[in-house]
Amino acid sequence: MKRAIDVGLFGELADPRAVARLAARAEERGWDGFFVWDHIAYRAPVRAVADPWVALAAVACATSRVRIGALVTPLSRRRVHKVARETATLDLLSSGRLIFGAGLGSTRNNELEPFGEVTDPRERARLLDQGLDALARYWAGEFEPVPVQRPRPPVWIAGEWPHRRPVRRALRWDGLFPIGLPGPGALTELAAEIRQARPDASGPFDLITELPPDTDLGPWERAGLTWAVTFFGLQPTEAGVRAVIDAGPG
Repeated sequence: MKRAIDVGLFGELADPRAVARLAARAEERGWDGFFVWDHIAYRAPVRAVADPWVALAAVACATSRVRIGALVTPLSRRRVHKVARETATLDLLSSGRLIFGAGLGSTRNNELEPFGEVTDPRERARLLDQGLDALARYWAGEFEPVPVQRPRPPVWIAGEWPHRRPVRRALRWDGLFPIGLPGPGALTELAAEIRQARPDASGPFDLITELPPDTDLGPWERAGLTWAVTFFGLQPTEAGVRAVIDAGPG
């Protein structure tokens, strides 16, 4: 099981220099990944929000080994051709370390309605599937340069427990990032469903979830978790994240 840090680019961490320092520290301390949240705005008490792709460029330049990416990007509120350029460029900049996380997004965070974005969940799901297919085409060579990773960067699909449509969507890609799991037993259930749906799978498939610091990860690993992502809530501080990083991934 791999271990990663996942931070909202809020408050103190709306400064990409602070985020780059933390990512370099995480790599030094032996963590496997460093991820950020992808938001345009967010609900109270958050006010300051940084752009994920600019922050990830800083992270890529400050590190050489950890996997990086945004968890997760709602493609319904993005221009997919722009995302294709951003992600291919970031994969080149990081020498092939990008993981692309995608999901529907949420109407709870004040970043859809105020900007005229789609709010209907079925339409957002349609745009997500359409966007993922377009991204795969762009990465395959419709755009140049192509990403370092071939045939493409890994794609992780997010979804809220207990909904199963995101699970079916994830089966087309490289991983499932379920949010809001009540415990390791729910992950065991999802892992069994995925094994049944992929009996002859030739490639790896990741199971990822976000957990607070100091979580006992043993039951989660036994349930089938392949990436344990440590998150820090809506008011992360550089000192607080650094303390968890320095404690090591265990």
